[in-house]
Amino acid sequence: MFKSFEELQSFGKDQVEAATAASSALTKSLQAIATETSDYSKKSLEAATAAFEKIVSSKSIDAAFQAQSEYAKSAYESFVAQSTKIGELYTALAKDAFKPVEVAVAKVQAATK
Repeated sequence: MFKSFEELQSFGKDQVEAATAASSALTKSLQAIATETSDYSKKSLEAATAAFEKIVSSKSIDAAFQAQSEYAKSAYESFVAQSTKIGELYTALAKDAFKPVEVAVAKVQAATK
C-alpha cells in the first residue's frame, strides 16, 4: 500500500487535516443553528406575548377570537419558514462536514490503485 515511510506520514497528516477541517465545519454550522434557533425562540416569545395582550384587551369575544386566529396563522407561517431554514442549515452542515472526509477517501482510493 505505502511504498515508503514518508508516504505513510503524508497519509496520516492528510487524515488529521481532514478531521480538523470536518470538526471546524461542524462547529461553525452547529453554532449557526444554535444562533438561529435562539433568535427564533426570542421572536416567537415576543409575538406570543403581544398576541396574548391583544386577546386580553379585546372588547368582545369576536375580537378575541379574531386576534387569536391571526396569531395562530402567523405563528404557523413563522414555524414553517423557520423549519425550512433549519433544514437548510442541517443540509449545509452535512455537506460541509463530510467534504474533507470525501477528499481524504478519494486520496486513499487513488493511492491504492
